[in-house]
Amino acid sequence: MADVPWLTLSCAVQQYAWGKVGGDSFVAQLSEGNPAFKLDPDSPYSELWMGTHSKGPSTIINPPSAKGKSLLGWLSDNQQALGEKVKNTFSGQLPFLFKVLSIRKPLSIQAHPTKEHAKALHERNPDKYPDDNHKPEMAIALTNFEAFCGFRPLLEIVQNLQNIPEFAAVVGKESADRLIKVCENDGSPGAKDALKACFTNFMNQKDAHIQAQLSNLVGRAEQCKDTGDIEEFDEIDGFLLLHLHSFFPGDIGCFAMYFLNYIQLTPGQAIFLAPNEPHSYIFGDCVECMACSDNVVRAGLTPKFKDKQTLCDMLTYISRPLNENLFTPVDHPQVKGIKVYDPPVPDFAVNSIHLEKEAVLPSIDGPSIFILIHGKVEISAKDKSAERLARGAVLFVPANQQLVLKGDGLLFQAFCVP
Repeated sequence: MADVPWLTLSCAVQQYAWGKVGGDSFVAQLSEGNPAFKLDPDSPYSELWMGTHSKGPSTIINPPSAKGKSLLGWLSDNQQALGEKVKNTFSGQLPFLFKVLSIRKPLSIQAHPTKEHAKALHERNPDKYPDDNHKPEMAIALTNFEAFCGFRPLLEIVQNLQNIPEFAAVVGKESADRLIKVCENDGSPGAKDALKACFTNFMNQKDAHIQAQLSNLVGRAEQCKDTGDIEEFDEIDGFLLLHLHSFFPGDIGCFAMYFLNYIQLTPGQAIFLAPNEPHSYIFGDCVECMACSDNVVRAGLTPKFKDKQTLCDMLTYISRPLNENLFTPVDHPQVKGIKVYDPPVPDFAVNSIHLEKEAVLPSIDGPSIFILIHGKVEISAKDKSAERLARGAVLFVPANQQLVLKGDGLLFQAFCVP
């Protein structure tokens, strides 16, 4: 293995239409130090991809001996950089994909499959499901961040059915009555089945019916806004409804908000999205880490391919209170200023590093990717002279490297120690 304590990377920028535009994008701001990046003030910049995924592979800038080589190719030649456990557990591949997202308009109502389901979807429809891997993911807010995350408590869904006739109409009377009866019985063992019946019936309504009911509801919201009827406007979540509808008029996903938890994160707060959990990011900037996959099953708030039946069949239909969707980090056991976000999957974890003056990062038996979000930071290692990092610098660090950070700033470290 080439004896290097870190590789400096050039990373792919995705320009999906939902991204923030020009210099307003956090992704664009972080990419300005990359010589390969040229800012177009009128273009969206949605995601920064750090890793080896074929859709956006990172390449090496430094050291000069590896310049221009893909990280994937370098790892193929330097397997010990993964660490013995990661190399054996993940067949010699970097198991995670690290991202920064900058969101202007809502992403699709979606979920990600399990490993077994991902393989089946890939075999059946490789054009729509390009990977055979699962995609559990975690989002950590960089700015105030809004998302849908998992199903609301059943009582909240029932209240929406009772208070919003347009929502009840697109769910259907029989399905709605069944869920209401379950709630009246204090949540019987049939709760998941009743919720699944509601959601599936809703997802299979004809477009014309959805659009007619949505038109009625949006009209009511606009009238409430104009007349100052705050009580009714809040009862139908009018602000959020009009926001979604402004981007996706007539889309079924505008009604999905009455099924799903709406969560607002402040910087540093996080959500973890296990397989088969419905979600959508609505607005803001975040760091995101996931298993190395790009499989997405969509069913609303998107012009892309919608696979409604697959989504309805795969969801867990677990409903939980809003606060239970937060994923809470813990303090690093050795280093002050580091918060550890360690989800219940072997593929990845993330450290947020709030650096003040100096931190010695102990070596770990697995690979890492670092990104400097803001600040002035200098990095050094044994037998390697210090290097000053610019904002947006991305480094791949092989396993078993002890690093010293000096300065003040915020960094994130994605890593894997299975």
